[in-house]
Amino acid sequence: MSIWIGQARRSVSGEVPAPPEQVRAFYVDLDNISQVHPLVQWVHSTSRLELDDGYRQDYRVRDRIPFGPLALPITYRATLVVPASGPVTARARQFPQVQLDSVVNFAATETGTRITEDLTIAAPRPLLAITVAQAVAAHTTMLAAIAKVFGA
Repeated sequence: MSIWIGQARRSVSGEVPAPPEQVRAFYVDLDNISQVHPLVQWVHSTSRLELDDGYRQDYRVRDRIPFGPLALPITYRATLVVPASGPVTARARQFPQVQLDSVVNFAATETGTRITEDLTIAAPRPLLAITVAQAVAAHTTMLAAIAKVFGA
């Protein structure tokens, strides 16, 4: 990173009472995200590229970013790489130089699936702490909402 851009790594996880293949299919269909992610207003697919082992899907996403008593609308690009099996990777790029990269694993448990998101967040240093806090809170809320979709 640079002297102007900081970086943080965090991990969030949640238990979902459904088999990994069902949870993974729900997670990678970003049409579902606006019903479970507290910041996302809408998602539009922009392109899809078939890969040797899966696909890459590109999106435009609109978030409502809390800023005091206001909510600022931010539209950004996101990319999901979905291999036939294994971890899913995601990349989001927002203004002003905010980046979120994630590696998402879906592990079978006795009662369903444990989703673990390993997040790498970069942002201008003055915004880093609040960006990290908002990302962790939003993704924790999202994982809990996914669990509710499956009956938790």
